[in-house]
Amino acid sequence: MRLTCMFSFILLFGAAGLVLFIHLQDPAELVHHQTPGLRFSIGLQPPKTDCTSSNQDGEIIEKAADKLLKVNQTGSPYPPHWLPAKSQTSDRRQSNIIFLMKDNEKKGIEMNPITPYKRRKRFLIKKSPILIAMNSSTVNFSRLKDDERNSSWKRLYEIQRARKKLMQDVCSKYKSNSRRIISPYYVSRIFVEDKHRILYCEVPKAGCSNWKRVLMILNGFASSAKEIQHNTVHNGNYLRRLDGFDRKGIYHRLKTYTKMLFIREPFERLVSAFRDKFEHANSYYHPVFGKPIISKYRRNATREALRTGSGVQFKEFIQYLLDVHKPVGMDIHWDHVSRLCSPCFIDFDFIGKFESMEEDANFLLHLIGAPHNLTFPQFKDRHSNEARTTARITQQYFEQLSSSERQRTYDFYYMDYLMFNYSKPFEDLH
Repeated sequence: MRLTCMFSFILLFGAAGLVLFIHLQDPAELVHHQTPGLRFSIGLQPPKTDCTSSNQDGEIIEKAADKLLKVNQTGSPYPPHWLPAKSQTSDRRQSNIIFLMKDNEKKGIEMNPITPYKRRKRFLIKKSPILIAMNSSTVNFSRLKDDERNSSWKRLYEIQRARKKLMQDVCSKYKSNSRRIISPYYVSRIFVEDKHRILYCEVPKAGCSNWKRVLMILNGFASSAKEIQHNTVHNGNYLRRLDGFDRKGIYHRLKTYTKMLFIREPFERLVSAFRDKFEHANSYYHPVFGKPIISKYRRNATREALRTGSGVQFKEFIQYLLDVHKPVGMDIHWDHVSRLCSPCFIDFDFIGKFESMEEDANFLLHLIGAPHNLTFPQFKDRHSNEARTTARITQQYFEQLSSSERQRTYDFYYMDYLMFNYSKPFEDLH
C-alpha cells in the first residue's frame, strides 16, 4: 500500500512539473510555423544567396503565437521616428527637420566593433522571451517646418504616416491582446547597424541584397555598393542579426533604434522568387523543392525530372503553395511578410515599398543622417541580363492559372495585400 502511494505521488509530481515546463515555454519556440501535414526539410541547407542564411535550417518558418496582438493607438500622432540630430552627419542635417529625443534614451548604447561577425547556430538553446507593449518605440519623431523647400519631404512624411496607421489599424482589427512576448524567433530576420541605429527586417525579393550593401557602407565596411559582391553580401557575416544579442541588447534596440521594413506587391514578389529559384540552375531549390513538387503535381513525370527537380512549372509551384499537405515546407522567399517580419509584434517605424524604392530609400537615408553622397543602389547583380519582374510579367505568369487558383493565391496573401494597401491585381478577384 505504501509503495502504491509513493508511486502515485511520483507520477503526480512529474505531471505537475511537465505542465509547469510547458507553461513557461514560448509557444513560438515549441511549434513550427507550418500548415498541418508539412514535412520539414533539414537535410540540405540552402545556399546563402538572395537573403538566405546559414541558420535557416531548411528555410522553415516557425509558427508564430496564436494571438497576434492589438495595436495601442494612444501613441504620438506623428509618423515613424527619426534619429536625433546629434547622431546625424553635418551634410545630412537639414534646417527644416527638428529631431526630438530624450537624453536619457541615449544611455546604455552598445556599439558593435567594426569586424566581421560570425553568427552562431542555435538548435535547442533558448533565450528568455521579452515582454514589451505594442507601440513601444521610445524614439520621438521628426517634425517638418512649414517651408516650401520641404514640400517633397512633407509629402513622403505623410505617406509614411498613412502607411503606419493602416498597418496599426489592420493589426488592431485582426489581432488581439495589447501585450506580447518577443522571442528570438521574431527578431531573427532583423539586421542591426549600430552606428546609425538601424534595425532592418529583410524581405527577400524586395531589394534586400542592396539594402544589406547600404548597411555595410553605413557601418564602414565599404565605400561603394559596387565594391560589394553578391557572395560577400550573403556569406561575409559582416552584418549582425538582432537575435545575436542578449535580452538586454534586444530590448534596448527595439526601443530606441529606427526599425525599417521594405515590402513588395505580393504576386510580383512571388513571381520574382519563382523565376530566380526555378528558372535558373540552383543546387538547393531544385532538389529540395523541385523534386517533391514534380513528384506530387506532375502526371507522367520523366525520370530525369524526378531525379533533378529541374523544370518546375509555375502552375505546379502554385499547386504546392496552396496545398494544405505540402510535400515540403515553406520558404522565406515566398512566405508572407506578415509572418517574416511580424509587423503586429514589432513596432516598425518606416515602411518602404519596392515600387517606390529609390524615393523611399533616399528619404530614409536623409532622415537617419547618412552621408550625403550615399544613395540606394539600383543595379541588379543576379541574372543581370534578364528583365526585372514587373506587373506585366507577373500578369503573364498568372494568366497560366485558372480564376479559382488566382483567387486562392490572393486569399493566401490577403493579409499582406490588406496591411500594406496593395490593390487587387486582377478584376475577377473578390
